[in-house]
Amino acid sequence: MDGRDLVRSVNVVGSGRAALGLRTVRAAWRRRRIDAAGLPRRGPERARVPGQVLGAEPGPGGGLIRFSRSELRIVVAVNGAVFWGWDGAGAQPSYALAGSGPEPDPRAVLEPDKEGGWRVVAGRVTVVVSRHGAVQVCTPGGVVLRRDLPPRWWEPVGGGPARWMQRSEVPADARFFGLGGRASGPRLRDGAYRLWNTDPGRAFGPGNDPLYLTMPVQLVVADAGTHLVFHDTAWDGTVVLWEGEEGAGSGHDRAGRCEVRMDGGPLRCWVMVGTPARVLHTWASLTGAPALPPAWALGHHHARWGFGGEEGVRRIVAGYQERGLPLDAVHLDIDHYDDHQVFTVDQERFPKLPVLAEDLRRDGIRLVSIVDPAVRAQPGDAVYESGAAVDAFVRDGQGRTVRGVVWAGESVFPDFTDARVRAWWGGLYEERLEQGFAGFWHDMNEPTSFSAFGEPTLPRSARHVLEGRGGDHREAHNVYALCMAQAACEGLRELAPRERPFVFSRSGWAGLQRYGGSWSGDVATGWPGLRASLSLVLGLGLCGVPYSGPDVGGFDGSPSPELYLRWLQLGAYLPLFRTHAGLRAGRREPWEFGAEVLEHARVALLERRRLLPYFVTLSHLARRTGAPYVRPLWWGAPEDRALRDCEDAFLLGDSLLVAPVLDPGADRRAVQLPRGRWYDTVTEKAHEGPAQVLVDAPLSRIPVFARAGAVLPVRGAEGGLELEVWAPAAGRAGGGLVVPDAGDGWEEPEVERYAARLQGERVVVTREREGGVVEPPYPVRVRGLG
Repeated sequence: MDGRDLVRSVNVVGSGRAALGLRTVRAAWRRRRIDAAGLPRRGPERARVPGQVLGAEPGPGGGLIRFSRSELRIVVAVNGAVFWGWDGAGAQPSYALAGSGPEPDPRAVLEPDKEGGWRVVAGRVTVVVSRHGAVQVCTPGGVVLRRDLPPRWWEPVGGGPARWMQRSEVPADARFFGLGGRASGPRLRDGAYRLWNTDPGRAFGPGNDPLYLTMPVQLVVADAGTHLVFHDTAWDGTVVLWEGEEGAGSGHDRAGRCEVRMDGGPLRCWVMVGTPARVLHTWASLTGAPALPPAWALGHHHARWGFGGEEGVRRIVAGYQERGLPLDAVHLDIDHYDDHQVFTVDQERFPKLPVLAEDLRRDGIRLVSIVDPAVRAQPGDAVYESGAAVDAFVRDGQGRTVRGVVWAGESVFPDFTDARVRAWWGGLYEERLEQGFAGFWHDMNEPTSFSAFGEPTLPRSARHVLEGRGGDHREAHNVYALCMAQAACEGLRELAPRERPFVFSRSGWAGLQRYGGSWSGDVATGWPGLRASLSLVLGLGLCGVPYSGPDVGGFDGSPSPELYLRWLQLGAYLPLFRTHAGLRAGRREPWEFGAEVLEHARVALLERRRLLPYFVTLSHLARRTGAPYVRPLWWGAPEDRALRDCEDAFLLGDSLLVAPVLDPGADRRAVQLPRGRWYDTVTEKAHEGPAQVLVDAPLSRIPVFARAGAVLPVRGAEGGLELEVWAPAAGRAGGGLVVPDAGDGWEEPEVERYAARLQGERVVVTREREGGVVEPPYPVRVRGLG
């Protein structure tokens, strides 16, 4: 939702402009008063650095290094990840880690280094600590990937949480990626990036930061290697990046630099090194395997704020069916609620919602419900009363329930950092299941509370349980949506144990992938918004959230026919493929843009349906390996600098390269190809990489290339699974993985491995199994031989 469209939008759906505007102003003043009373004044501060090294104590996986003013614990885990924490900080408690974290590597050794320093030597990495507290992460061969300078703390003289700063250096050729969902990217250039989940208050574009889903996760790619660094604190902070520059001729190199400043929380981090695939696999083993979406969630979704009731939904669905357009899910926005209260239904507009859901399900279409965290503060309301009975809502330092203003008016907010509250909230989804909903879309969960001025969230002094530790909103804010997603998934697993939950969230934090995916929020309608959509999906994938997608067509305004079509063509190759628009925006149905756009849109929608088995396979591989569906071109060749600088194309799995059209009026575009042979999937013309090629990009399609030798699972004309095989180059073999759809339950199907090779002028495809190879059990179609 667009928070600052509040006055005009709420007026449309029935609330008075003046009344709600007044409540918003009052809530903002109330938040300021609560913060003024509840937050301690920082007052004078004392700066501190680690000081000189005093000694070290070996321990499992590394050891403890003592300095005159601090101490540093380093542990190398069995999965190759390196943890270090200052001032006694350990890996737990952490909202990011899945379980208790990995075991220490018994082979890692702490030993003295030169000039009074120490180092931890392990199989995949060496960590060198200087006598003043600088920390270097090196390859086993001694090449430096990252150098953290000695940190600095600012501690209030009267006590309280310390602020801290960590400066780092990376190789001159390094490129920065990650930090969650960023509209400017995916490569993060020089600038400051705030770590505070925020509703920007309007449909956003590339210039907006921060956005809904930030996380202190950087992926750094250089010639020397790839590494991921995660600063495990949820407090508000800022990351400032400066890309390096290599000296010309005899000039000196200028290292890339990073400065992380946090307003509080422990100074601790994890570092993973290796190939991009290994790094993301290690990250997933640390923070949890990505949730597996049901197969229908990998199809086409249609959402709208303002369907106009049950008849409006049926009319839109009939429009898709009459025109032969695939549709797999319909999303209902807040207008289907009774006066915007969560876990209710407007009986006038949706008098028989379970019947509608069942009718749609018979046609292979699922209903998805929006769920906001705010609960209308109205005595007598069932949701409010049940929450009050279990003391579920966030309170301030005086013990009073914190109130804000959201769509339902004056509202209270569950404290999802309390396991009791998560259990209560998870049980409320029973009402949604009884209404026939199959999936859930979390919105407004940064959390957002409308504000006439200042930040649109809860008071920073609001108190949270934080799993029994206790704390305030400064620490809980960024993990609020993560804990809400946890509550939903745990509740749904109990309520519907035979089906995999489908949850995706506007906001979140590191580890969100354990519970579901994300969508890119309310992106602005326009060509910059289209470009930002790709940046967000790529960036989230590199932070471990593989399932995401934008609002196709943009959230606000009315896209031109060309813009809508280009957005739809891009969306057809992204994990979450959803059209969505705001209350006052133009329509997003393909037939609203004329006959030519309709026919081209049909091609894109049918191609997504044809590739559904490939998306199912990618979802299973993401769960097993952490690899995102959508990958930057440098994924398999991070040493290729031309690929590192390419931001307008991507790999879909290992087999396809997608080059969307991101500029108006373009009917041709340049595409940077990685090494190997690539086939245009329409013309079947072969191109040899690495190279930049100029290809046609007519309005009817965007350029898509298949890797030579690829074996792709696709949907055949009769609906069954088929293998599409692209001819290997002479003297080279190919192959691919297939994971058959096993339904929406918890069964883990076998990963099938296929090999393709040239035998004379014929391509031979075999399935590799224990004990030998066999013929494929599916029809095979070979392409690229002509």
